[in-house]
Amino acid sequence: MTAAPEPQAGSAPEKRLFIKTYGCQMNVYDSERMADVLRPLGYGVVDSPEGADLVVLNTCHIREKAAEKVYSEIGRLKELRAEDPASAGMTIAVAGCVAQAEGQELMNRAPAVDFVIGPQAFHKLPELVARNSRVRGERLSAEFAAEEKFDALAGPAAARKVAGPAAFLTVQEGCDKFCTFCVVPYTRGAEFSRPAEAILAEARALAEQGVREVTLLGQNVNAYDGAPGGLAALVRALAAVPGLDRIRYTTSHPRDMDAALIAAHGEIEALMPYLHLPVQSGSDRVLKAMNRAHTAERYLRLVERIRGARPDIALSGDFIVGFPGETDADFDATLELVRQVRYASAFSFKYSRRPGTPAAVMADQVEETVKAERLARLQALLEEQRQSFNAAVVGRTLPVLFERKGRYAGQVVGRTPYLQGIFTEGPDTLIGQIAAVEITATGPNSLSGRLAAADAALEPA
Repeated sequence: MTAAPEPQAGSAPEKRLFIKTYGCQMNVYDSERMADVLRPLGYGVVDSPEGADLVVLNTCHIREKAAEKVYSEIGRLKELRAEDPASAGMTIAVAGCVAQAEGQELMNRAPAVDFVIGPQAFHKLPELVARNSRVRGERLSAEFAAEEKFDALAGPAAARKVAGPAAFLTVQEGCDKFCTFCVVPYTRGAEFSRPAEAILAEARALAEQGVREVTLLGQNVNAYDGAPGGLAALVRALAAVPGLDRIRYTTSHPRDMDAALIAAHGEIEALMPYLHLPVQSGSDRVLKAMNRAHTAERYLRLVERIRGARPDIALSGDFIVGFPGETDADFDATLELVRQVRYASAFSFKYSRRPGTPAAVMADQVEETVKAERLARLQALLEEQRQSFNAAVVGRTLPVLFERKGRYAGQVVGRTPYLQGIFTEGPDTLIGQIAAVEITATGPNSLSGRLAAADAALEPA
């Protein structure tokens, strides 16, 4: 959740803004920028909807029953508005991809919602909030206008405020790949890349606030073409920003992983050795039905090239089981691909129909019980590989970027170059710093370690 900004001198009395964020990192970034554009109106972020003047539900449409979760939350907010005098004047807004895909239905089914705003229009929130205070129930147009949005967000009125030494930075939106299971092309629109100059300006502003690590975001981030040389050239330029020590990016498509970007992983010290490279299935027949435009063999050869450039890279992936028509043999091919790649982490899901996508009307939908059994087998294998990767770093000394206090006094939490969470004893002054840590143990979800001596030799990150 976005941290509450400091009150601005001379601003209107602070109003309370609560943003609930669903889904991907892109939505986290969008929520932060919503807070930025509303700050000049006197809105400060709070961590609870109780007593809030404005509640924004920033929604995701990727997973099953996403819209139902939103309607359930709207119902709770409606009750809160009716029963809590401090919340009686609450304005309820729905933003994000559910808003884009089902905006009119939302307004019809949930009259408690005051307005709906698509993911490419949230820069118009101040205008809409002002209008809504006079005419409730107005719905903002949800056209795809990514360029207009980013132009507006670059202005001084929407100056970005962040808390902590790591931040997301959107560089690309939308997707032209049209995978048959995916709603992104319909909710985020065609691929659009921000100009490199705008991205570098935002990165410099983040570094001036103490940000040491940025994660570049895009629905298809390695299709970035906002500057000659694509994403590889952008990474090289960002690596030269003073104070910016770490760079990551997500989410990638195998089709757009070019030679220059592969080489960058071996040549740019600031580019962390972690790559999220979704494959979705190990079956060529299923990949073709998904319209992924690559084969399992091509993916495996791509992994081989990437590891040739950066042998210690940690790979992450996405998997869908139970896609329409998936047979036992198709699923076994996925397990075999996982065994060959050996992932450090992964996300895996049962296929769920997304209205409006080609896969939703395909024949041979797989039974839920079969999906569940396959998912359990896949996740067991992926978890075994994750734990094996984590165990392999025990005994090594790695640079850790400390991000926050731990649960217990005298404990700080950070991340290794491989994106592993790690706990260690140390002073709060370590937050925002990169320090050498000897990895001493691995637990179910994180590592533990101890601060290394000042002259300890760091292993390559």
